[in-house]
Amino acid sequence: MRNPKITVAKTATEALRMLWRDGLFRTPKTQPQIVTHLAGTGHNFGAPELGMALKRAEYLTRRGTRGCYEYIQKYPLVEEKSRGEKMRHLDD
Repeated sequence: MRNPKITVAKTATEALRMLWRDGLFRTPKTQPQIVTHLAGTGHNFGAPELGMALKRAEYLTRRGTRGCYEYIQKYPLVEEKSRGEKMRHLDD
């Protein structure tokens, strides 16, 4: 079972999930803003790899026009606890 508190991501997909868990996508972010945030944590992925991960992230929605996309979460992160109980990562 994967640890939901991963702090080092080996792929762009893992890095995006980590940012989503931390609440970065509560407000719209452009790809350059995401790259800057990832670089600040020591994660440096190529533009094609990050772009594909953003496109495939089912929990994010993309809005804007070609070259000026913003990414925002479709829904907040909900992780499962033991025995099927839900644990919400929201500011209540």
